[in-house]
Amino acid sequence: QVQLAESGGGLVQSGGSLRLSCVASGRKFGMNTMGWYRQAPGKQRDMVATITSGGDTNCADSVKGRFTISRDDAASTMYLQMNSLKPEDTAVYYCYGLTIWGLEYWGQGTQVTVSS
Repeated sequence: QVQLAESGGGLVQSGGSLRLSCVASGRKFGMNTMGWYRQAPGKQRDMVATITSGGDTNCADSVKGRFTISRDDAASTMYLQMNSLKPEDTAVYYCYGLTIWGLEYWGQGTQVTVSS
């Protein structure tokens, strides 16, 4: 079993920055792709960015050039650096992990609110 715990969310003004962290614990050996998803009220959960164990990244078009995903496997931590935040980035942000055996794990989410 793997546990994912996000932190770093909060309230920020438009144009500001936040850095989210996701710490993996438990039986995290074999964690392959990790990522960040977000869900705004009344909307579906959408992919924000993903990163493979080899460091390949993928970002949603809406955040390209503003958000950067990274991971530090030695520290079992994944990050999302969010710059130039906009009100439409307001959502609950979830950490996601996929093991090499196809098992999926989600964190409990952290709220990001961007005021205009």
